[in-house]
Amino acid sequence: MKLIVGLGNPGLEYQFTPHNMGFLAIDRLAEQQDARVINRHCHSLTARVQIGEVDALLAKPETFMNLSGMAVRELVARHEADPAKDLVVIYDEVDFPLGALRIRERGSSAGHNGLESIIGALETQEFMRIRLGIAPDHKVSDGARYVLSQFKKAQYKTVDAVLDRAAEAVEVILKEGVSRAMNRFNQREKDEEK
Repeated sequence: MKLIVGLGNPGLEYQFTPHNMGFLAIDRLAEQQDARVINRHCHSLTARVQIGEVDALLAKPETFMNLSGMAVRELVARHEADPAKDLVVIYDEVDFPLGALRIRERGSSAGHNGLESIIGALETQEFMRIRLGIAPDHKVSDGARYVLSQFKKAQYKTVDAVLDRAAEAVEVILKEGVSRAMNRFNQREKDEEK
């Protein structure tokens, strides 16, 4: 069983905010798989899906962002998952422009509280992650307020496109492996930057 975990905060007030890109990506994946992420399991909303030949559990921790590790640790234990092989975490990355996507196999939290919580709970940095850029196109005085503010209408198209790419990236990771996914998606990002 592969665990695909999107990070975010529960509640309607946070639903369409930059900090909830992980939740939005899980919703997009579920929509494409004709599933609904509504089952309560291990402090998370979950849905079982099959992507290609792979059984996967989509999960949105309900513990709030800064305590995401509690839910992820429970999911990993319950499903006897190996984080390095079976866990993919999708989350927002304020250091990348809105619409950017990067895949990594391991690494530090780089100051992301949700990721810090997971690393602490699992006692490892060895798990795959898909980072979705959310940086604003202008200077903001209050970063915390920005990530918890609703997306602007002008951003919808960009957000929609990166959510489709995130869902596609998960499919490639599960069907072809993380190296192929990194080559395809990280390279595309570099090409688009030129």
